Amino acid sequence: MTQEDGGLDELVRRRIRALRVAQGWSLAELASRAHISQSTLSRIENGGRRLALDQLVTLARALDTSLDQLVETAADDIVTNPLIDAAHGVMRWPMKAEPGMTVVRRRMTDPPPDSPARMRAHPGREWLVVLSGTAVLLLGNRRLRVETNQAVEFPTMLPHAIGAEGGPCEILGVFDRDARRGHQSDDA
Repeated sequence: MTQEDGGLDELVRRRIRALRVAQGWSLAELASRAHISQSTLSRIENGGRRLALDQLVTLARALDTSLDQLVETAADDIVTNPLIDAAHGVMRWPMKAEPGMTVVRRRMTDPPPDSPARMRAHPGREWLVVLSGTAVLLLGNRRLRVETNQAVEFPTMLPHAIGAEGGPCEILGVFDRDARRGHQSDDA
């Protein structure tokens, strides 16, 4: 008897199969990792067996994802427009799936500060990629040149500052909640 496929039911079945295939795993390999039989997994993927919560939890764990991600439905509002602060040359996008995370795009023309006293330290983590030009990151006692398409990731408890070298540069930064708070006076 085949389970009648509803929208969410079919979506979850397709996700399980897609995640398994993306890992390069056979039915047997995922079944072994999830501690279920290969035939049960096959019937789950093909709609021949009802989806059970305990099996979904086990499959999510075996696929290295969460149950929430496995069963989430497509959001209606998936496009985010930037909040633009033209006075500071900043575009900011909140990340809906991670409310504490923010993506910031910034064009810089000034070099980093010449005084270590102007470097900041605060809780959090930052990830930056240089979209164009060359940036200089002062991080603790280090001075790092970051070229176009290179990225840096660092804990913001290290004193840090960033600026342009040899002309304007444009960066894209991803800040966790704490790092975002530490920079609000820069671009708010």
